[in-house]
Amino acid sequence: MDVRNRGINLLYRVATGSKRVRNLLTPIGATFFIGFTLLFVYLAVQLDHWLKLPVLFSPPLNILLSLPVFAAALFLVGWSVAHFLKTKGTPVPFNPPPRLVTTGPYTYTRNPMLTGLFGVLFGLGILMGSVTVLFIFTPLFILFNVWELKTIEEPELTKRLGEDYIQYRKQTPMFIPRLRRKNTNKK
Repeated sequence: MDVRNRGINLLYRVATGSKRVRNLLTPIGATFFIGFTLLFVYLAVQLDHWLKLPVLFSPPLNILLSLPVFAAALFLVGWSVAHFLKTKGTPVPFNPPPRLVTTGPYTYTRNPMLTGLFGVLFGLGILMGSVTVLFIFTPLFILFNVWELKTIEEPELTKRLGEDYIQYRKQTPMFIPRLRRKNTNKK
């Protein structure tokens, strides 16, 4: 069995296993993900300094530009987390909701928490005026998350949630909501 299938099976076993193990692994998974995200930001800032890159936005412009981005992103993250908690789950894949969540922001995108987090990273890039946070590390972070979702999380969700998830995945974009709802009524 390859590493990918091992990852899918491990996530599936934990997500469908004992509540005690899920509750134990939730803070570990959250800490790892937050640490990984902060490491990306730290490395970007260090690269800015090492390459002696100019600051893109100086005060107060950086604050004025970053505040709406932060506000929208944090609202989206909070709204997403609230819907997961309402269904007795957490944002951590080890301890997901027991059923597919398709309400609230999940009506418009499959991964609104990550969409919000990407917004937070762009907001940080604007606030810090960091060339590498905005144009290198945030896009790399997005690409890494797309890769992880496609190779591990989505196959596990398909295994755990079956046809409901397959249909949801076909109808709902991964990160960016469609501007218009797709008409599913056929005449």
